[in-house]
Amino acid sequence: MEQKNTKETAVLVGCQTSDDDARFSYSMEELVSLTETAQGEVLATVVQKRERLHPATYIGKGKVEELKLLVEELEAEIVIFNDELSPSQKRNLASEIDARIIDRTQLILDIFAQRARSKEGKLQVELAQLQYILPRLAGQGTALSRLGGGIGTRGPGETKLESDRRHIRRRIDDIKEQLSVIVQHRDRYRERRKKNKAFQIAIVGYTNAGKSTLFNRLSEAESYEENQLFATLDPMTRKLILPSGYHALITDTVGFIQDLPTALIAAFRSTLEEVKEADLILQVVDMSNPDYYQHEKTVGKLLEELDVKNVPQITAYNKRDIKHPDFVPTADTPSIFISAFNREDRQALKGKIEQVMVGLMDSYEVQVPSTEGKLLSQLKNDTILRELKFDEDTQMYHCKGYSLRDHHITGQLQKYKG
Repeated sequence: MEQKNTKETAVLVGCQTSDDDARFSYSMEELVSLTETAQGEVLATVVQKRERLHPATYIGKGKVEELKLLVEELEAEIVIFNDELSPSQKRNLASEIDARIIDRTQLILDIFAQRARSKEGKLQVELAQLQYILPRLAGQGTALSRLGGGIGTRGPGETKLESDRRHIRRRIDDIKEQLSVIVQHRDRYRERRKKNKAFQIAIVGYTNAGKSTLFNRLSEAESYEENQLFATLDPMTRKLILPSGYHALITDTVGFIQDLPTALIAAFRSTLEEVKEADLILQVVDMSNPDYYQHEKTVGKLLEELDVKNVPQITAYNKRDIKHPDFVPTADTPSIFISAFNREDRQALKGKIEQVMVGLMDSYEVQVPSTEGKLLSQLKNDTILRELKFDEDTQMYHCKGYSLRDHHITGQLQKYKG
């Protein structure tokens, strides 16, 4: 039996209001990728250059007419706009065009709805969807009743689309309450990690830069790994063993994206909070992508907004085997060229991480009695041990290495000095 093509056909619409041609054309390309990730098929793209967005219809009246004819001719099911539409813009466009109208925010929410795995991720998506829907309910009764699923309507929020405002507000309060319990639970877990003074590394980067691939191979975890935008939504933390034997923690985070709607930054602050708590940020940049520089700038700007400028950073330029011919590294942080699939590259990256960590630690040199087995094993796991020699005459181990200033082991080592 022939498999039915379930992809929805779409026309994309963008309006350029600045002179930055490169940024605009990139954001339109990204809209194509987002649409494909949401299982849509792009039939055509309509763009217009204007001083400012049309307050009533986003694009000019003439362009709306042109779009209307194009949608009819191509029999497109959906029209996707590259910016967030106001409730009135959306209503006006829906009355002119015989296709479902959605905007960039809805599209991203839709992808998030498909990707969320954990209970928290699903709640976060539903909350963002409901907060998006609430101001857009007025006058949409008929438009909503003919929504039969599809891009922009998926996810936990879809069955509640026709509910009244009161019901939606109640549900928003309910979700917020559930989320606060989850956040408290994670805060306790994070406190415990802090108390044990585990060194925390957060992987960040533009969506699809190869973060999950690298995370999986560095930590041998089973994070969702796919060549798609927003493959990872739920923060995931695993143990990372560095060349010296030191045990650190590494967290995979949601992919950053240019013009990420503010509702989504708020909704996924749980993932990004892991970045704020990190002792080291590892930014992964896809050096095979022609827009790598734009990606790096976007991530840098979002990190600035998260106020993590004092956290040390390493830039890992990934996919070196297929790097773009015009690629030039621009990071002002320690950087390294890698392929996440190459074992030697991953070892070199671990070495680089260790090198940066040593700069954040205090050195120690101690004599530890051979009877102190527990302490010796802690030195291997919780400090960067550079030298371990056994002296037959004194039955002592001569140990040299580096430890975190506020780790309890640093205090313990005081009595073994000299």
